[in-house]
Amino acid sequence: MSRRWREGPRSHPGDPPGGSKTVQMPHKDEQSDEVEDTASSLRKLPRWMRLYFYGMHGVTLDVLLSSFRGVLIDQDPKLVGFSSPYLCIMHSLAHFALEKIYSQKRCFRIRPVVFHLVFYPSVYIGLQILIGNINTLTEHVRVVSGTQLAVHYALALYFVQVFHRGLSRLQYCPSYPADLHRNPVAEDSGHDGGPPHGLPGFARFLFFGMHGFLDEVLFTSVFNLVEKSDRTLSGYTSLWSFLMYGSCSFVVEKLYLHLHFSRGWGTWRRLPIYLCFIYTWEFSWGLVLRQFDACSWDYSHYPHNFMGLITLLYLPGWVCLSLYQDVLSNVLLRIRFKYFLGKVWPMSD
Repeated sequence: MSRRWREGPRSHPGDPPGGSKTVQMPHKDEQSDEVEDTASSLRKLPRWMRLYFYGMHGVTLDVLLSSFRGVLIDQDPKLVGFSSPYLCIMHSLAHFALEKIYSQKRCFRIRPVVFHLVFYPSVYIGLQILIGNINTLTEHVRVVSGTQLAVHYALALYFVQVFHRGLSRLQYCPSYPADLHRNPVAEDSGHDGGPPHGLPGFARFLFFGMHGFLDEVLFTSVFNLVEKSDRTLSGYTSLWSFLMYGSCSFVVEKLYLHLHFSRGWGTWRRLPIYLCFIYTWEFSWGLVLRQFDACSWDYSHYPHNFMGLITLLYLPGWVCLSLYQDVLSNVLLRIRFKYFLGKVWPMSD
């Protein structure tokens, strides 16, 4: 076959005089052009998306740290952690400022150790102390212990060495890539370091898990405001919710991709399937966690509940979250992960 391409097309009896049949070349060049067009159309994540992610990630860290502290003190298997919408906003603004600080690392090229181990951690710790004092809403200055300083320093190293680098590889495509129209479940298959890949499955799972934290913190904080007049808007969730929400939303996203793109089902036709799966998932997780006294919710005092693990009272909330799940899935389909294996592709701002 390779010899035939080198020698060129041969004439056959019946071909027009002085000419030959048109030979179709492989689609490799066309696919390459599509990949280059897709890569050139990518841009960094919009500002609103970065702020959204920063707030969600900050709430996750709040929940993790407070739940670990509770485990060390009370040894509670429910693994309950705390945060608030106030902290979510503060984390969004603080990490947006840290993003600007991180962009200044080029000024420290001669002494990168100073930036990574001294300058950035100092700014991060200062912002975290400021956030902690603002959140207390008291006249007394909150004293930070040595252990808290050590934790803040370790988190600063995580942000400067892992978080910002990973986030810089995320690129946003304003419209659906062409491959999604052909096969919405398949991801880009380039392996030469150039083409950006779809967001990996584990990354979507982490996103959905962190978003589950944010959902529960917002819901419980509003609930405390209405029922207990708690103006601090303190909310709570459980570390088990990360696994529960992450896995549930991951499966619901697969249902959305299959039912919407492959079968063409509309929103209201998909919604009953979403709700049935969500209630089954919540009941199954609650039933297992209850065996270890680790279930953080109990709906026994609510009407229309079943074994205190699920209740129809929350049906409107699950409907809203199911509809919002499709919105999140559409956003994640537009995010691509850029691999760096030696080939640099132009990225528009």
